[in-house]
Amino acid sequence: MILHQLENRAGARHRAKRKGRGAGSTLGKTAGRGQKGQYARSTVNRHFEGGQTPLHRRLPRRGFKNFFKKEFHIVNLRDLTRLKGLADKDTLGPEELAAGGAIRDTARPVRVLGSGEVTRAVTVHAHHFSKSAREKIEAAGGKAVLIEG
Repeated sequence: MILHQLENRAGARHRAKRKGRGAGSTLGKTAGRGQKGQYARSTVNRHFEGGQTPLHRRLPRRGFKNFFKKEFHIVNLRDLTRLKGLADKDTLGPEELAAGGAIRDTARPVRVLGSGEVTRAVTVHAHHFSKSAREKIEAAGGKAVLIEG
């Protein structure tokens, strides 16, 4: 048996019904949808439940959404040595991190976390440093410079 030579069994496939092609086809005029009514129309709302209160309105709302939450770009120490173009730089700021691919853009503030190791002295400019990240950068002889704002 060869896979590309397999065929369907007789009667396994049917031709599609050609709807709306005249009275002689038995599926002309209303195309099998009957007379008038909701399902004779072109569309029905996917969430409509026949007049019953929809599920999304029956379920309670939970939790709290903080609209004032600050979103940070997260950068780990291992990213500072792993990414192309960042391994040979002595000073790393948001612009260099964006160019190296560590963050997507410079619109959001940058938060540096301490996962990974720093093997050389490097000056890192960021909006926030975790305690372990600051300690590891300074232990390697570098500086953790806080960007205000």
